[in-house]
Amino acid sequence: MQNPATGDDFTLSLKEITLPDGVTRPYALQFAGHYPRALDGLARLLSLDMRVIDPAWIGMKLRKLVNVAEPLGDFMAFVPGEKRQQTWPSTVAYIAQLVIHRYAMLGILDPTGVPLRAMGVLDAPRAPGDAEVQAGRPCIECGNATVIRKDGCDFCTACGAVGACG
Repeated sequence: MQNPATGDDFTLSLKEITLPDGVTRPYALQFAGHYPRALDGLARLLSLDMRVIDPAWIGMKLRKLVNVAEPLGDFMAFVPGEKRQQTWPSTVAYIAQLVIHRYAMLGILDPTGVPLRAMGVLDAPRAPGDAEVQAGRPCIECGNATVIRKDGCDFCTACGAVGACG
């Protein structure tokens, strides 16, 4: 991977393992060549995140990194798996997209970084009798898109805020 704007020129490697159920998954990320040494920390953290059993965890982390920008760090590079180029906001964003692409090739994540099979490991625990969170309009108090109309009033199913009635 080469970024002429920053002078980076390095190789990204993903180590993979085949699990007992036959699924192959990446478990470590490493770099070689000329690159900012801060990326070593990123590689270590992502390698730890790859070892979480639910791929939703690493997918969430990678989706956040795809939009990370750095000053004068944008560059033109190939879109993984395609014959066209795109401007990327940073080396970190491009690395995240490359890793998402590999997970997609293995059938673990879709091309946007969302898991293809929900494992439910990351679901938040609920107390018995808690109302189920429902999709709706954005809530002005908590920001979640969970406001529904209930008994004639706007009601947020995430935080319980009651809005306009009538």
